[in-house]
Amino acid sequence: MSSFLSEYGLTSQEGIALMCLAEALLRVPDTTTIDTLISDKISAAHWGKHLGHSSSSLVNASTWTLLLTGKILKEADVGDVADTLRRIVKRLGEPVVRVVVAQAIRRIADQFILGTTIESATERGEGLVRKGYGYSYDMLGESALTADDARRYWSSYFQAIEFIASKCNSDNFWENPGISVKLSALHPRYQSTQREFILDELVDSVLSLAQLAKKANMGFNIDAEEADTLDLSLEVIKRTLSNPSLKGWHGFGAVVQAYSPSARFVIDCLYGLAEKLIVESCCDL
Repeated sequence: MSSFLSEYGLTSQEGIALMCLAEALLRVPDTTTIDTLISDKISAAHWGKHLGHSSSSLVNASTWTLLLTGKILKEADVGDVADTLRRIVKRLGEPVVRVVVAQAIRRIADQFILGTTIESATERGEGLVRKGYGYSYDMLGESALTADDARRYWSSYFQAIEFIASKCNSDNFWENPGISVKLSALHPRYQSTQREFILDELVDSVLSLAQLAKKANMGFNIDAEEADTLDLSLEVIKRTLSNPSLKGWHGFGAVVQAYSPSARFVIDCLYGLAEKLIVESCCDL
């Protein structure tokens, strides 16, 4: 699996197609939609350029499979004998292709996705937790388009924190499971152009979740967002952490995209904020 993911990374069109399928297929309820997704993502990708690139014979064999699958599922132009043959193969083979690709994609998804619910995710993670690993649970598909979406995501985070709290058995929050929150899931207009309009509402939403996490003595991380909303994310973090109700709590964290050119700036900014809060806390004492 490591070799396969190394060949089809997120820097390639094919890797993005596979990751889209890996996430989407877990939530698709019917075979018609699965057929459409596979046809759309597999047939458009350029699998041929990956042939023979990997040192793994299994990966190279998988590339051949994806290449042939793409040709079978691709719509052909009328009037060409070869294309007519492809259409015949498509009619005969697509159900088989669908099953094989769906199974393969679920294998890939299995490497990244612990479960479809917080209950199943924590249950599956227990094995590694016993070996000393820790989890900050994240939710997939977070993007609030409406106020109803934002309320639903906030409620999902709230319920997840309440459930994870039952697993927090240590006095040290580092040893307890945590949660990662997407700011874009908590407001439908998470854009820098809407900064002043959304800040108060968004900070209130984040603060209420952070207070619940603090009470449970668990980690609470603000997940990374798009680069164009980075300043907005930092402002939300600053305003949330400055709330007196979170003083003395060390479980608040922020995810930094280390590959981004702005990573050093972000780390310096967060470090400066942490120092300021520590100084203020000491002065209060």
